[in-house]
Amino acid sequence: MAKQNVAEQFVDILVRAGVQRLYGVVGDSLNPVVDAIRRNPAIDWIQVRHEETAAFAAGAEAQITGRLAACAGSCGPGNLHLINGLYDAHRSMAPVLALASHIPSSEIGLGYFQETHPDQLFRECSHYSELISHPKQMPRLLHTAVQHAVGRGGVSVVALPGDIAGQPAPEKATGSALVTSRPTVRPGDSEIDALVRMIDAAERVTLFCGSGTAGSHPEVMQFAERLKAPVGHALRGKEWIQYDNPFDVGMSGLLGYGAAYEATHECDLLILLGTDFPYNAFLPDDVRIVQIDVRPERLGRRSRLDLAVWGDVRETLRCVTPRVRPRTDRRFLDKMLKKHADALEGVVKAYTRKVEKHTPIHPEYVASVLDELADEDAVFTVDTGMCNVWAARYLTPNGRRRIIGSFSHGSMANALPQAIGAQFTDRGRQVVSLSGDGGFSMLMGDFLTLVQYELPVKIVLFNNSSLGMVELEMLVAGLPSYGTGNKNPDFAAVARAAGAYGVRVEKPKQLAGALKDAFKHKGPALVDVVTDPNALSIPPRISADMVTGFALSAGKIVLDGGVGRMLQMARSNLRNVPRP
Repeated sequence: MAKQNVAEQFVDILVRAGVQRLYGVVGDSLNPVVDAIRRNPAIDWIQVRHEETAAFAAGAEAQITGRLAACAGSCGPGNLHLINGLYDAHRSMAPVLALASHIPSSEIGLGYFQETHPDQLFRECSHYSELISHPKQMPRLLHTAVQHAVGRGGVSVVALPGDIAGQPAPEKATGSALVTSRPTVRPGDSEIDALVRMIDAAERVTLFCGSGTAGSHPEVMQFAERLKAPVGHALRGKEWIQYDNPFDVGMSGLLGYGAAYEATHECDLLILLGTDFPYNAFLPDDVRIVQIDVRPERLGRRSRLDLAVWGDVRETLRCVTPRVRPRTDRRFLDKMLKKHADALEGVVKAYTRKVEKHTPIHPEYVASVLDELADEDAVFTVDTGMCNVWAARYLTPNGRRRIIGSFSHGSMANALPQAIGAQFTDRGRQVVSLSGDGGFSMLMGDFLTLVQYELPVKIVLFNNSSLGMVELEMLVAGLPSYGTGNKNPDFAAVARAAGAYGVRVEKPKQLAGALKDAFKHKGPALVDVVTDPNALSIPPRISADMVTGFALSAGKIVLDGGVGRMLQMARSNLRNVPRP
């Protein structure tokens, strides 16, 4: 049997770590690894058209499966293209291993063609970024990179010169066990005791939930029931906590709706559960605050804390809930539920007037119809910008659907690449990309990846021929919009020319039929919906500080957006409020 080379050994270790595919673009220094994948039946090479897509796709795959995913770029410009998607994966705590292949090892530091220093460049967006400078390093270094990505939740980067990848491996890959899942983290007894005392001393408790509540829906509901506490959420907490929630008071922040803002400000104890909510202007400064998070570096970095609890949400609540004093007084909860329902009634009435006849089509209407027609276990990927608004207010979670976006990094053009990664995990599951025309056109080349691999991703294109979020930023600053208009083609015709299904929708009555036809199509499909560029939205509370660096706050000039089926949920919860 021929002796392995370093590239073959590298690929074998990836397979042992659970990696099923490597996304990237082939080229020079990367060729030995790609050839090793060609000859290994346990792993696939996924050819994309841009390395940024490779990183976004790997990040989405990791978020869907919870397992390590991987991407690669060739030396210099090739691996530099990975950086935006890697930032997004890292900030989303998605375990991703990135291979940054490198120039010949003998030329490093000498200004060689395409020379960069990837081990340095990627340090800010990774837990671990190191250069392999000798074949003997590789097994242990790659092993360490895998442990960092999985164990800490985020990105590891390995820089591998092409000449070293092609050298004989000095010995067979070691059989050391690899970490493939993360443990639960329980707080210390003193923190649990202190938390119980604070909760028992409070009369009005509100829970505010983020993505750290994933997998802990029953525990949060039991906790809220025991405390008679309203439950609000951040955008990344929506898919995990909003469904089957009789305590729901909506979402706070710049995309917010309902009574979450009031509930967090009118309580006397606010408990932040697994959230790194960035907009501290929406958090109160005159109530007691507890934060529970599995990442200790996040404790207290957004707001002043009265108690910091290091632990994952599910394990912490399992320890705390049986010990806290059960409440019978629902007055605060019922007051917030009523405020929530009243707030949603107002915005829905503003949105629904003649919406089914309005041309150009209201994007709210598109999102609402999409929510009704999509599968109960659909995966939605959402472009940054106004698509975030429509996803936040119209996509209804149910415990089986997933909603993925660049919610922490805020990158344009994320939805299509993330849909690629999501679809590769399960070709039979419906994956829908909510794309803006700006984001879609930025990485439009990878629509061809859908066609090449016959991935049945459905793209719903919100086409308002503008960078709507940027226009809002300019308006907030008192500036006229400039440089925000897009002269777009007929995207449906582009899709058909590429070999996919494409349909253009300009009238509301065409929408439902177009979406149904696209969903029935077995391959990739694009629905190009011409939407109203003036359909914008405002958050529930606005101050000058809240609008800095973000665009959803031009309250004097924009329209209140609707909130889809959330009104129905709020009315249902309100019916459960005891009557005097």
